[in-house]
Amino acid sequence: MIGRLSLAREARRSPSDRGCRICGVPSYPMSETLGLCLSCIRAHPEEALSLAQSVHGESRRVFDLPAETPQAAGGLPCVLCTRQCRMAEGGRGYCGLRTVRDGRLTHLAGITRRGVLEWYRDPLPTNCVADWVCRGSRQLGYHNLAVFYASCTLNCLFCQNWHFRKVSATSSAGISAEELADAADPSTFCACFFGGDPASQMPHALAAAQRLAAKGVTVCWETAGTSHPKLLDRAVGFSLASGGCIKFDLKAYDEVLHVVLTGGSNRQTLDNFARAARRFGDRPDPPLVVASTLLVPGYVDAEEVGRIARFIANLNPAIPYALLAFAPHFYMPDLPRTSTRHALEAERAARIAGLLDVRIANRHLLSEDY
Repeated sequence: MIGRLSLAREARRSPSDRGCRICGVPSYPMSETLGLCLSCIRAHPEEALSLAQSVHGESRRVFDLPAETPQAAGGLPCVLCTRQCRMAEGGRGYCGLRTVRDGRLTHLAGITRRGVLEWYRDPLPTNCVADWVCRGSRQLGYHNLAVFYASCTLNCLFCQNWHFRKVSATSSAGISAEELADAADPSTFCACFFGGDPASQMPHALAAAQRLAAKGVTVCWETAGTSHPKLLDRAVGFSLASGGCIKFDLKAYDEVLHVVLTGGSNRQTLDNFARAARRFGDRPDPPLVVASTLLVPGYVDAEEVGRIARFIANLNPAIPYALLAFAPHFYMPDLPRTSTRHALEAERAARIAGLLDVRIANRHLLSEDY
């Protein structure tokens, strides 16, 4: 798999050799793989979506994942996330885990109650999206139980953790919620469910979170927010009760840009974020809800950050907002690292939009490339 991906990268020309596939004008920064500039994504949404769809399909076939959301006529529905997959017998859901066997919806490997994941002990303080506002950053001598789910409901071309795709659901032994919770010991202060994304295996994550919270462990989440609203409510509830937070990765506000970059809509994400934000006042310190945005060069600019920030501020201006520096990864390896100018402009836009607590994270990754 990885060899095929590497060969595809080597065959691409540099950004300066090729213009946007819509306007034909060279643009920097612009992803060679995507071949679309931000101006054309905004000005020609239908054409941009059509061109981006082929790129997403290619990036998923390399890892033997469904190229599109399955919508089989008469198929069984999966309602775990915003995809709302409908699968025929033997078909697979977009996340690559759910399937239909003998007319029943089940796990691809037949182990619905076992999570396909990796976990490790991460000494505190750690590189948490919410590290400047969370309690864990002050717990020296303790650790975070980091739970990394090897599946996702989106297909971000810039994915910083794309290696989860190399984990095979059929060959993974998996781990039960009970076994995962038993991994917590007296030095475990908090647990964070991320990935991939926990939305693709939320029933397992919730079962583990319930057991961890009962043991006095602080429960946190890092998610794109695509899960079913009722499952999202339960996740927020465990964080509220245990002193943890739920960190939403708001990748874009404009739906077309979100689909172009991630292969999926952000409607459920924004609805779920608003749903969680309504409970922010139940425990503002430490903050129950935290938002973040990855500053993808050439695509997630200060204008887009301003739109996201206004959305957040209209819900509650006190919600903390982290702006994350980008490093070249996955199908956007030719993009530069986020520039200092880009980060400062985005921070300014977020504050002008009305947010009170904005932070530029991963400053060590910032560049002067554009």
